[in-house]
Amino acid sequence: MFSAAVVTVSDRSFAGEREDTAGPRVAALLQSAGYDVRTRMLVPDERSMIEQTLCRLADEEDIALVVTTGGTGFSLRDVTPEATLAVCERRADGIPEAMRHASMAITPRAMLSRAVAGIRNRTLIVNLPGNPRAAEENLAAVVDTLEHGLNMLRSGPADCAVEHDAVSKT
Repeated sequence: MFSAAVVTVSDRSFAGEREDTAGPRVAALLQSAGYDVRTRMLVPDERSMIEQTLCRLADEEDIALVVTTGGTGFSLRDVTPEATLAVCERRADGIPEAMRHASMAITPRAMLSRAVAGIRNRTLIVNLPGNPRAAEENLAAVVDTLEHGLNMLRSGPADCAVEHDAVSKT
């Protein structure tokens, strides 16, 4: 069981002006997929605060998977992808590509998502949209595969070919 944290990035939710509904939905999906959701938190759309939060969760709390929701659109205040890339050492571009691909089957607006994913030390950070339904749909598209990535990240090399061959024969 991998540890997880859910960070909702929203000025209005942080200020108490709007209830955070995306964070609880994302946390519930992670829990149902077997993750130990250790924390859920709110931060405003402030790049430095987002960066500090991601660094603390990765470096001090050693969370395996950090999922953000919000701040991935076109608004001038939407800076979650920039904050994420600033703290990550390596990108994981296939994850947001897969999310956008799956989401495009639901709405053409999925192409407007600027979500990114990356690795900081031994922590995988994945951005999700702020819309609760979109966040849940995007995470559902990749959650099963994330475990394999975390196994490689946390446990060392994995023989991907063996697992792929075993899956393709079933």
